Amino acid sequence: MSRSRELPGLSARLDKLCYHHGGASLPTDKPHAFVYFITIKNGSDRTVTFLGRKWVVQHSDGSRLVVEGDGIVGEKPRLEPGEQFSYNSYHVTGLDASAQGSFHGVDELGHRVHVVVPAFALSIPRA
Repeated sequence: MSRSRELPGLSARLDKLCYHHGGASLPTDKPHAFVYFITIKNGSDRTVTFLGRKWVVQHSDGSRLVVEGDGIVGEKPRLEPGEQFSYNSYHVTGLDASAQGSFHGVDELGHRVHVVVPAFALSIPRA
């Protein structure tokens, strides 16, 4: 099986990050929710279909959470050159943390590709 590679022109960016203290709606050990808005842009010359994602959340105590799965918010977006896909989701935590993500898929030639979301801080507001 071929290795995944970054496709020039394919990019992902954090558009917005919002903090939400969920109270009783969140687990007591992870009462802090961070809602993030991401845009994936296909600036390449190939059509790309995204099949899954991977997130690594690095907590301030040194522990790590890795989340992988099929699709992106239940979809497998197919982006023609020049198109983009935007969505929002969230991470919950009990500690300050940072998150870094990636999305993987295939281009129209069947090559495995991925795009990385640069790391961003999940900083719990102090009273």
